[in-house]
Amino acid sequence: MESKNFLCFQCSDALGGKGCTKVGVCGKKADVARMQDLLIYVIKGISAVTTQLRAEGKPVKPRVNHLVTMNLFMTITNANFDLEALVKRVEQTLKTKAKLLAEVDDKKNLPVAAIWSDTQENFDAKAQTVGILATANEDIRSLRELITYGLKGLAAYLYHANALGYDDEKINAFAQSTLAKLLDDSLSGNDLTALALETGKFGVDVMALLDKANTETYGNPEITKVKLGVRKNPAILISGHDLRDLEQLLEQTEGTGVDVHTHGEMLPAHYYPKFKKFKHLVGNYGNAWHLQTTEFEKFNGVILLTTNCLMPPKESYRDKVFTTGAVGYPGCKHIEEVDGKKDFTPLIELAKKCSPPTELETGEIIGGFAHEQVFAVADKVVEAVKSGAIKKFVVMAGCDGRQKSREYYTEFAKALPKDTVILTAGCAKFKYIKENLGDIGGIPRVLDAGQCNDCYSLAIIALKLKKVFGLDDLNKLPIVFNIGWHEQKAVTVLLALLYLGVKNIHLGPVLPAFLSPNITKILVENFGTGGITTVADDIKRMMVDY
Repeated sequence: MESKNFLCFQCSDALGGKGCTKVGVCGKKADVARMQDLLIYVIKGISAVTTQLRAEGKPVKPRVNHLVTMNLFMTITNANFDLEALVKRVEQTLKTKAKLLAEVDDKKNLPVAAIWSDTQENFDAKAQTVGILATANEDIRSLRELITYGLKGLAAYLYHANALGYDDEKINAFAQSTLAKLLDDSLSGNDLTALALETGKFGVDVMALLDKANTETYGNPEITKVKLGVRKNPAILISGHDLRDLEQLLEQTEGTGVDVHTHGEMLPAHYYPKFKKFKHLVGNYGNAWHLQTTEFEKFNGVILLTTNCLMPPKESYRDKVFTTGAVGYPGCKHIEEVDGKKDFTPLIELAKKCSPPTELETGEIIGGFAHEQVFAVADKVVEAVKSGAIKKFVVMAGCDGRQKSREYYTEFAKALPKDTVILTAGCAKFKYIKENLGDIGGIPRVLDAGQCNDCYSLAIIALKLKKVFGLDDLNKLPIVFNIGWHEQKAVTVLLALLYLGVKNIHLGPVLPAFLSPNITKILVENFGTGGITTVADDIKRMMVDY
C-alpha cells in the first residue's frame, strides 16, 4: 500500500533535492521506509520510558541501551532493506518497553509513544501517521530530523564501540533523553537548535570512545602501504566498517586457503598493527560503496556486509552475499551473533568453491595517518608550516556517492596548490587517493586517517595544531573544510565540528534536503556553513588568505 505520508530525505540522494516518496533512490521500498519510520517512533517511545526510569533513580540495563543503539543503526541509509527484520525489531522493542513500563512509578507525564502498543497487522497503518510529515511546522521538522540523523550517526559509532566491549552510560542516557525530547511539542526552535549542538558534543564523545576502543584493541594505526592486487586463491571480500567482524573472520579463515580482501571503508583495517599478523589479509579490492554492483560481480567470491553502505545486490551474485549486525537484505543469508561470537563457517565453505577474484588493479595505497602518527611527525609538520612549505590544510573527509557531480572532489584535489595538504577520512578519499598528488618534504599531500569512524583523528589533529601554534581559536589555523556527505554519520561529524566551533564549513555535493530555508539560513549566518560551486571559484574562495 502506497502512502502520501512516506517521505525520506535523510541522505544526499534525496530525489530532486526534496526527498523520496515512492521508492528510495537507494532501492528502499515504501513499506520498508514506513517500517523504519515506525521503528524510530517506537525507539522514541522506549527512550521516554528509560529516561523516566533514570529520573526515578532506576538503572537501565546495557541490553536495553544496546537495543536502542542497534535499532537506530538499522535505520541508517543503505543498512537494512529487510522488512521482516524491521518488523521483528518493532515487536521486540514493544515487548521490552512493556516490561520497562511496569517498573515506572509515575506514568502520568509519559508521551503517547511511550504507551502505544499494537499487533503486527496494524503496524503499517500506524507508520503512516508517525513519519517525518507528522511534524507540520517545517522548521521544527527540520531541526527534529537534523537531531535524529545526528543520533543515528552517534548510534553507529556507539555500536562499533559496544562490539569491542566499550560503552558509556552518559552517551546512552543523552541519546535516549534526546529521542524522548523529539516527542515534546513544547520545545521551541531555539531549544532544538541548542539540542542539535549538544548532540554534536556527544558526537565528539562517542567518536573519542570508539577511537579508544579501536586503538586499545588493535593498536594505533601505522603508516602502511596497502596492496591492491589479488592472488590465485578463493577469497572473501569484507565491506562495511566493523573491525570486530573482520577480526573474527580472519581468525576463522586462517589456514583454510581462503584469502580475505577489504572493500570500501574496511581499507583502514590494514593500518592497525594487530591485523598485520594475518598473512591471508591480502589487500584492498575496489573502491567506494556505490561501485559495489560492478566490483562485487567481478570479485567472484563471497561477500560479507558488516554495516551500512549496502547496494541492493544483483541476482548474479546475491547468493554469495552475507549480512550481519545491523545490515539486512531479502534473499541474503544473515549471520547472527551468539554469546558475543559469530560463526562464519557458511561463508568459508562457500568461498572454497568459488573462483579467485578477477584483478581490478595493481599497485598500492598509503594511509594510516591517524592522530598518533601525525603527532609523531608533528615537529616536521610544524616546521613545514612555519617555513611556508605547507601553506594550507584542506579537510576533505566524509562520504563518496554515486552522483556525477562528485567528480568535483577529484578535480578539486588535483587543482589545489602544491603546497597544500589534504586531511581525509571516510570513503570520500576514493575520489583522489589513487591520484599521484606527490608530497611536501616527505609529507604526503593526502593524509588518510581512516574510516568515517575515524574523523575524530582529524579533530584531534586540528586541536593539537591549535595548541602548538598558541592560538585561541580553531578558525585561526590554516585549515579549511570542504566535506562531502552522504549519510547520517556525516551529519554527526558536522554537528561535532559545529560544537567545536569550526566555522565556514563547505558541504557538498548538495546541501541536505532536510534543512528548511530558515534552518539553512541559521547555519549560514551563525556558522558560515555553505555549499560548493565550481572548483575554480571554491579554491579561490577557500584560499582567500593564501
